[in-house]
Parts: sequence; structure tokens; C-alpha cells
Amino acid sequence: MRTIPIPVDTTKLTFVCVSAPRPRLVDKDTGEVKVDKQGRTVFQVGLSVSENDSGRVELINVNVSGDPDLNVGQVVQPHGLIGFAWQQTRGGETRWGISYRAASFTASDLPAAA
Repeated sequence: MRTIPIPVDTTKLTFVCVSAPRPRLVDKDTGEVKVDKQGRTVFQVGLSVSENDSGRVELINVNVSGDPDLNVGQVVQPHGLIGFAWQQTRGGETRWGISYRAASFTASDLPAAA
């Protein structure tokens, strides 16, 4: 499967950090941490994403190079958010999904609305 980056229009979405940034692992057994082409650690951030018009909510994990210094409960804005469709077959079972990557994040000082 060819991976083509799909830009995400974030203008009508609200993002809340629901899982603190943590280094992304290449191998869970060895604990090897993923790094980008510049040698920076890649972090994974769990986000709640809500559509402002419909109120539909999704949970996604977003990868970013370097520690984005975010806290759970913060409203955040991902910059340069892109998605990648992926597919893999292991043990005869095919799985697929979309992975997300952001160039950076801006955090709001305001907590998410209850």
C-alpha cells in the first residue's frame, strides 16, 4: 500500500489532550525509542477530537518530533496535521487504519470545557 500524506483541515475541530506525551516505541520488547531523520525522539500524544458543528468525538494518537510539553486536559492546536492510511498483515490477519503526525502543537492555557 502506498502511503500518501493526507492534510487534515483543523479549522472546524477542537482538540483536547487526553493522554500525556510519551516516547513512541519501535519495539516494545527491547524498549527501543523511535527517532526522526534528525535524531529527535518521536512522541505520541492522545487527543480527543470533536467536530465543532456536529459534536461528533473521536480519539486519536498523534506523533510529533520532540517533546510537545502538553498536559492532560489542555485544549491544543496541532499544526501541519496529516494522516497516513496504513495496512499490514500479520499471521494471516489484515489490519488497517490511519496514523497521524503533526509538525508541532500550540497549547491553550484554558482547560477543556466540562
